[in-house]
Amino acid sequence: MTGIGANKGQAHLQPYISKQYYHRYTPIDHSVWRFVMRQNHYFLKDIAHPAYVNGLRDSGIQTESIPKVDDMNKSLAKVGWGAITIDGLIPGSVFYGFLANGILPIATEVRNIQNIAYTPAPDMIHEAAGHAPILLNKSYRDFVRKIGEMGAKALSSREKLEVFMAVRHLTIVAEDPNSSPEQVKEAEKLVAEARKKVKGLSEADQVSRLFWWTVEYGLVGDLENPKIYGAGLLSSVGESQSCLADDVKKIPFSVEECIKTPYDVTKPQPQLFVCKDFDELTEAIDQFAAGMAFKKGGTESLEKALQSDNLATLVFSSGLQVTGTLATLIKDEKGEAVYIRTKGPTALSLNLKQLVNHGKDTHHKGFGTPIGKLEDKTIIENCSLVQLKDMGISEGSKVVLKFESGVHVKGLVKSILLSESKPVLISFKDCQVMYNGQVLFEPSWGTYDMAVGAEITSVYAGAADPDAYFDMPTNETVSSEEIDVPQLNELERLYAEIRSLREGAEWNAQSWARLDLVISTLDKTYPNEWLLRLEILEIYKLQNNSHPNVKKISEMLLNKNWGKSVNQVIQRGFMLLNNN
Repeated sequence: MTGIGANKGQAHLQPYISKQYYHRYTPIDHSVWRFVMRQNHYFLKDIAHPAYVNGLRDSGIQTESIPKVDDMNKSLAKVGWGAITIDGLIPGSVFYGFLANGILPIATEVRNIQNIAYTPAPDMIHEAAGHAPILLNKSYRDFVRKIGEMGAKALSSREKLEVFMAVRHLTIVAEDPNSSPEQVKEAEKLVAEARKKVKGLSEADQVSRLFWWTVEYGLVGDLENPKIYGAGLLSSVGESQSCLADDVKKIPFSVEECIKTPYDVTKPQPQLFVCKDFDELTEAIDQFAAGMAFKKGGTESLEKALQSDNLATLVFSSGLQVTGTLATLIKDEKGEAVYIRTKGPTALSLNLKQLVNHGKDTHHKGFGTPIGKLEDKTIIENCSLVQLKDMGISEGSKVVLKFESGVHVKGLVKSILLSESKPVLISFKDCQVMYNGQVLFEPSWGTYDMAVGAEITSVYAGAADPDAYFDMPTNETVSSEEIDVPQLNELERLYAEIRSLREGAEWNAQSWARLDLVISTLDKTYPNEWLLRLEILEIYKLQNNSHPNVKKISEMLLNKNWGKSVNQVIQRGFMLLNNN
């Protein structure tokens, strides 16, 4: 999507955007895409939610060849959304960040034939054939945008990051045609080991499960006869059919049940959740979001940030935003937070804009500040400059601020930063900060910048002003002209030949000769190539369905044991052939 970084708060997403090198797709890639899309158009028309069926028709996504993401971007632009290309699995917060900004991230790879029924790796079929069409429905895309906003702000954990890295490795190994079964098993083992280290469910885990059981694997409508709307199901040739069978348990949707239910990206799901409609989803996640740290604030939210050991933004009741990794949380005898300290690079912002001279360079070792009212119940952020002066708080004056919590700040006021005529930050020279005999800041440490705020109103993952906080690498992409067009191998050339014959304007004796040559090469060299044989049967059906090769190829495809997954896919291929 052109110019994503031009909008406030989006530049930090730019490094995750890649380029779709369309000429790299092989004839086999296009055939895999075509097979899945033909299946979707035929089989999903009666079992998918009408919003998907209509979207598939109206999105302009072609069946015969892989779509260009630029074209999808133009299609989604009609409803205020966009599409960009990404390189495989990206961090959850980034993925949700795109959705929160109304951008569909699309992995440009196409699954290999071995994984045609389903792959855990993000790919073009999942994103374009699964997610994009249904986004043309307003109720649904409003829901997706809201869950994106929740996911972008949800607090995670260090252990969960390790799980992400393990899952990312698994998706790469599982989709690599050169991976051995042992390598796949080893990658699955690493995922299992990483998951064992996770204690409890972070907010990010909870949103992830909600997303999985709705956007990826959701059913909608009547519990006895639901329709599919989840992209994981819509893009799976096998599971889109099997998910509606009686052996897959159908459970009425509830946020609580979704959050309690783990999922496995490598296997078909044994149970699915059925919502009444998309409005029910939106209402339910609104209620859930009300209890999240970014909405709730307070000590409980600060504790979540502390446990996450990740970058978070703490919002004070004055409006000041502190972005950093929370390292210390001091609480009073009632268990309420009275002092916080971050570690490492920290930045201060106001209205999502980083304050001048208060970025990571200034606060590179962290930032500490009290929270609360003064001893006499004064709420500093409610005071005007005149009222502060009456209290003896003015530039150049020596003050002792005694907080209700017992925190004492003693020093020379250097400056007072105002927002809408009210203080948000007071800076001190020669300052000492004490709490119950414990030294929290010494005069020799330099300037003490004290956040003003009686309470924490919001805590969320990420930066208040990400464009200023994050160091943006130059995103140098190689132009398509600088990349060599890959040379086709023999099998890819056979696929290209069959496509050329199928799409040719005229069928003649030369066409039959070309077809015979492809079949001969297949029989001699590629006994396990089932998809191309199905495409050959398509041609025979159009040109001569009584040809002896029809029976020969059909029996070979139907009688050979290709494995459970491929056998099922071939059966569906024949159903499509016989009914079109």
